[in-house]
Amino acid sequence: MTAPSASTSDVLEAIRAALAPHGLFLRGTVNFASRTAAPALEGGKPAASVVLIGNLGGSNWEPFSHWREGEPDGGGKDPLDTWSKQIISPVAAAARATAWFPSDPPWQPFQQWAMRAEGLKPSPLGILIHPRYGLWHGYRGALGFDREMPVTGETAVGHPCETCTEKPCLSSCPPDALAGRMFDYGRCRAHLRSGEGEAGCLAHGCLSRNACPVGRDFRYAVRQLRFHMAALKP
Repeated sequence: MTAPSASTSDVLEAIRAALAPHGLFLRGTVNFASRTAAPALEGGKPAASVVLIGNLGGSNWEPFSHWREGEPDGGGKDPLDTWSKQIISPVAAAARATAWFPSDPPWQPFQQWAMRAEGLKPSPLGILIHPRYGLWHGYRGALGFDREMPVTGETAVGHPCETCTEKPCLSSCPPDALAGRMFDYGRCRAHLRSGEGEAGCLAHGCLSRNACPVGRDFRYAVRQLRFHMAALKP
């Protein structure tokens, strides 16, 4: 357990060490200058800082898959959410922090935090695009602290989509779910119910996401792509 008097750097190093075997990383820090914009910690006190936790590329897939193989029900209905809570919750307790998860109320603004912490912006698919990892990353939880924490993660310089001239993500979507101003989830899901959708996006991952040239070296493995696509199928 982290001692109450431990420095913020020591706290973060202990968290990094605990998360590393599970393929999870500290993805960025948000320090709240105005406590009115801060989420409430357990006990009601406003957080001074939030540290995001997530995967980079498919870093968490093998640890998650190994855990799932050992579960009698394969991890249940939402195995990735369950696994994330089992990994992050004890880390939060040891660090004397409050844990939040994208899947649980009270719903926290994870995307807004990520944009502030890492300087990321949304891609046409709605996924935040990272200049190094492209669309191949995610946020599995966040830790809230009653004191300000050092900067973690990387800070993006520029927005890859602004300098992408060909924009293959737009032309690679079979149902043209990216044709409008916002991603059309209804059109996407209707396509996934079709034979073409099952043989294409469901089998190999979202074709638009795969077409993005940014971060190709960090693209998820096919098994991981299928896992995430299965969650979109109605």
